[in-house]
Amino acid sequence: MEAILDKIEQLEREHDQPDPALLRRFNIKLGLRNADGSGVVVGLTAKGTVIGYVKVPKGGGTPAPEVLNNLHIPGLPSGTHVSPALAIYYLLHGIVPSPETLKSFESRLADQREYEIRPVEGELYYCGYNVAELVRHIESEQRFGFEEAAYLLLTGALPSRRDLGAFTEELSSRRSLPKAAQRLIMSDSANEDQMNALHRSVSAMSLFDEDPNSRSLRVITRQGIDLLAKIPTIVAYNYQATAFARGHGTGLITPRPELSTAENFLYMLNGREPDPQQARLLDMALILHAEHGGGNNSTFTVRVVSSSQANTYMALTSGIASLSGHLHGGANEAVMRMMRGVKDAVGDWTDEAELEAHLQRLLDREAGDKSGKLYGIGHAVYTRSDPRAGILERHAGALADALGRTDEFRLYQRTAAIGSALVVRQKGKPVAPNVDFYSGLVYDMLGIPVEVFTPLFAMARVAGWTAHRLEQLLQQRIIRPAYVSSFTMPHQYVPLSART
Repeated sequence: MEAILDKIEQLEREHDQPDPALLRRFNIKLGLRNADGSGVVVGLTAKGTVIGYVKVPKGGGTPAPEVLNNLHIPGLPSGTHVSPALAIYYLLHGIVPSPETLKSFESRLADQREYEIRPVEGELYYCGYNVAELVRHIESEQRFGFEEAAYLLLTGALPSRRDLGAFTEELSSRRSLPKAAQRLIMSDSANEDQMNALHRSVSAMSLFDEDPNSRSLRVITRQGIDLLAKIPTIVAYNYQATAFARGHGTGLITPRPELSTAENFLYMLNGREPDPQQARLLDMALILHAEHGGGNNSTFTVRVVSSSQANTYMALTSGIASLSGHLHGGANEAVMRMMRGVKDAVGDWTDEAELEAHLQRLLDREAGDKSGKLYGIGHAVYTRSDPRAGILERHAGALADALGRTDEFRLYQRTAAIGSALVVRQKGKPVAPNVDFYSGLVYDMLGIPVEVFTPLFAMARVAGWTAHRLEQLLQQRIIRPAYVSSFTMPHQYVPLSART
């Protein structure tokens, strides 16, 4: 086996690694990222808006488009507006393009325009509402808000008190799992990987749906709401099944209808009446993780799978699969591992020089997992700040003070500040701590096991996934981008007897 694997790996590296010259020649944007690091625009969404930078024309100012209305183009009705794109296309090709061709040409012109990225303070919006403001109002009213955020994402509107009550009641009535589903979870406790377990469990929920492949928008909405209610129960039960196999745990605890999503999750996870303040902190974390635009890897995956008309269970498990990757949902666990190493390696947590030296060793691949990464520092979109990280940092500090873990929290703050400065020095562009940097610390202080961190992310993001799935289905287009072949000419077939 090893010999054939060596041969296949060698051929994979020889034929599959991209040629930089071809990437430049065809203007290929790996990872759907532009050369300046910004994302390629591939769709339209009314759900999440992520702001971390602005694109401005090089040289500053606002571009003044050159409108060539005086150009005579035969065949156009008199008085027709001649856009810059139409004028340029006619001058280049001598013909009037079809509307579809003109639209494509306009996109190519926009891609080629000279822009530069200007960092700005990060902002996050759900359906046009600033999430920081949403959280602030919910906090001031001392209530739970994840259910409201989920309703907003699904509908695009803030619920009335009556509608929020009805929606919350519907979630409460759907949290319990069928007995057969509980038996499936308990019988599958040997595999301790909680994301694998979540993937299997959500896929298995299709067995209990009388119409899992329905294309009705009403049924698909019902399925999304059902999974939004049940996945917190599934996450808690998967962990309890593993704990039971290890010889401890509380067993499967029936969710209580009067408790919120956050309260029920803590209750089912440890069997104790949740502390109200701690439950509200978890609720806030769920709001912050519920959605992050259509371009994040897991949401885009859900949209791609949904666009093929795959059913709800296939679509949402594809999001779970994406989130399991350590470059996406697993980052908060990576932060915890990194910070354990920092605590062990740095003798004096207040010595910034000693801390900086260790962080530099991490960047130089001389310590930690030798990846050269400072986990939780930097983001694909946010530059100067991640608004979610700032909110979590403030609450993490208050909880640390209450639990006698202030020194540890201060170490996190120093690591964030020094680590960000080191990365800025290395990359030459602004970075800041992201949401994953503090979320793991918050979860740890709430008594949530590390292996549950990423499933917890998934149970919050189901709200965004479901909202984007419904939006994608209403757009009624399969996502099918193009790839350029790296072969320059057809190969001639060589008979097997002539191959060496």
